[in-house]
Amino acid sequence: MRFDGRRGGQLAVVRLSWSLGLVLIALLTWAAAAPAQSNLAEPATSVSEIREVAGALRSDPVYVSGDAEPGLTESEAQALRERIRSADAGPIYVALLAAGRSSTEMGAALQELYRRARRRGTYVIVSGNQLRADSDTLDGVPALADEAVSAQSGQGVNAVLTDLLDRVAQGRSGAVGTANPGNGNGDGGGSGAGLLLIGGLAVGAGGLAVASRRRRRKADAAELEEVKDNVRDDLVALGDDIRLLDIDMELDTTPQPAKEAYGQAVGAYERAEQTWEMARSPEDLEPVGAALEEGRYAMVVAKSLVEGRQPPERRPPCFFDPRHGPSTHDVEWAPPYGEPRLVPACQADAVRLQSGEDPRVRELMVNGARTPYYNAGPAYAPFAGGFYGGFGGGLLPGLLIGSMLGGGMGMGMGAGTAYGDGGGWGGDFGGGGGGDFGGGDFGGGGGDFGG
Repeated sequence: MRFDGRRGGQLAVVRLSWSLGLVLIALLTWAAAAPAQSNLAEPATSVSEIREVAGALRSDPVYVSGDAEPGLTESEAQALRERIRSADAGPIYVALLAAGRSSTEMGAALQELYRRARRRGTYVIVSGNQLRADSDTLDGVPALADEAVSAQSGQGVNAVLTDLLDRVAQGRSGAVGTANPGNGNGDGGGSGAGLLLIGGLAVGAGGLAVASRRRRRKADAAELEEVKDNVRDDLVALGDDIRLLDIDMELDTTPQPAKEAYGQAVGAYERAEQTWEMARSPEDLEPVGAALEEGRYAMVVAKSLVEGRQPPERRPPCFFDPRHGPSTHDVEWAPPYGEPRLVPACQADAVRLQSGEDPRVRELMVNGARTPYYNAGPAYAPFAGGFYGGFGGGLLPGLLIGSMLGGGMGMGMGAGTAYGDGGGWGGDFGGGGGGDFGGGDFGGGGGDFGG
């Protein structure tokens, strides 16, 4: 493949169409995400606030709002960060928000934070004297939150959070508790055999913890390898399409804007490839999706200019397969057992749907079986989300969460039990059926910790 190294800025035609595209995309994003966002009350749990918190948590596992009451001192917040790292409680994300939320709003805020952060792990939110927590990587976190609240009742938010982090760390390591030495007679004595037994148990527990961490690292490495193998197909597809334009770029008759667009496509491809090679976690692949979207649109612009056509506006990629390029229509579509939802579709898939045919859906090899990319699981969410992150933020999660798909990348997050005022949460995003992921519905336990 011959790559023209010129990259330049955005094309003039891209800039001209961007404002119109942004308006359309904003409307689409609102329509797609409305069922999920309608569960959030304004102003107590605004989407903009949760978006800000989610962005902060990507670089700092502890977020304390300036309006949080009770809050944490800087030293307490730093101690929690250190505990997350040293106790192997992570990935865990803690957010202290302003008070004034009902238990229903707490559940909605927890789910919205999880949706927007797009990181696997344990999530904890505190608002006033209420705490909610859940995880997609560890079973039983709501119960652990209940236990922490009960154990530290009246001791304040820092004590509750510290206790919860320790319980999460123990859960991740496979520990089930600690022994209490002594003979039960109050003299602190004990037989040599008892001490040996306790020592043996301690060594055994330590060995189990080490083995658990090794298994987790091995599983994570295998998962990343599979994800990267699937992502490589998208890289190859864009590279092949760019190569088809090589000869046109050699011609003197090729318009300069087309060559500039070609250079931009090449630059985006190279960024995607370099980021792919350096990726050490599924989260590292989000910029790959973003670069591939940029490169594919630039390639479409270049091809249009070479053929003497007006380049299309920049719209979100086709939902069914981002490799199809920019969408041309918003179509109504529903997966099996799901409710209809507007999604962006390319011209070919829009025609297929209008004709009663199935769209050409991007499938991935996951655990040895082919599955639609939007049902591939949370490890694929960062990469897939990268294709849509530049279109109002949260477009892909808005399409996937709740009644539309229920499981897969949307995690099928239910709400669990509400705490604090005795209320109950009425359903997951969009009111549709959910599943569970990682052993439980993502909704959160916790309670009123007082003091």
